[in-house]
Amino acid sequence: MATTRQAASGAGAAGMEELNEGVKTMAVEGTAPENKVFAHPLPFNVIPHIDKFQDNGYTKEEMKVTWETRKILNEPELPVSCTAVRIPTLRAHAEAITIEFEKPVDVDEAKTALASASGLKLVDDVSSNQYPMPLTATGEYDVEVGRVRRSLIFEDKGLDLFVCGDQLLRGAALNAVLIAEECFAESGVAV
Repeated sequence: MATTRQAASGAGAAGMEELNEGVKTMAVEGTAPENKVFAHPLPFNVIPHIDKFQDNGYTKEEMKVTWETRKILNEPELPVSCTAVRIPTLRAHAEAITIEFEKPVDVDEAKTALASASGLKLVDDVSSNQYPMPLTATGEYDVEVGRVRRSLIFEDKGLDLFVCGDQLLRGAALNAVLIAEECFAESGVAV
């Protein structure tokens, strides 16, 4: 299960401009801004609507998360459910994720594995208010992961975590290059 929080930049430069102009309109004039890019004004708002609604009640963006997760993990029947929400930040998408495992998982071992994973940065010290956020993930190539904890739903066979990454830097294009480099390295081909 996942809930994505997607920045205005997910709708391109026009989305970022609409957010910036809308914030100015609300702050200076005190009036509701005009919206052309998003279904509703985005400043000081969240919109649970990204892309077109499908017959099953999910949006195309939510279904893309399901389809892509199944494809990446090579698990065509993997149960995945997602809600995608547009948030009033300029850059960096975030996700709250709940994962169910077949066997019990130790939270500290999971944190150790995440901390050593390439492309991830463990930011998980709640005692000093350190966790993933768009402000700290923007401009960074690594995806921040934190708030790693035992799931209240799946208990010792589940984890809840929060991730945040600058999708303008760590998006599909960079991931494709990194995967290709890894494949070449495994086959002994110099890149």
